[in-house]
Amino acid sequence: MPIGVMATLRGDHMYEFFDRLVNIALPRVRDFRGVSTKSFDGRGNYTLGLRDQLIFPEIDYSKIDKQKGMNVTIVTTAKSDNEARALLKHMGMPFRQQ
Repeated sequence: MPIGVMATLRGDHMYEFFDRLVNIALPRVRDFRGVSTKSFDGRGNYTLGLRDQLIFPEIDYSKIDKQKGMNVTIVTTAKSDNEARALLKHMGMPFRQQ
């Protein structure tokens, strides 16, 4: 009985997924005001939890039997959370105003 999947994206696939996540999927979340700035791990990596995969427009709603979420971890080469936050903000990550 499968319980989960993990995929690592690099190169063009990674940038394409990040672009779709930031510019298409996240703005489709109801009452979206930005992502939290508190989800860094202390080493420059960021994890984001999504409650529903249907925010991605390429997923066919009629083929989904139940709502499923996912965690997205963005691993950077930044040495600190502040460096990673600046990098992701520069790449277009919509951080919530504190």
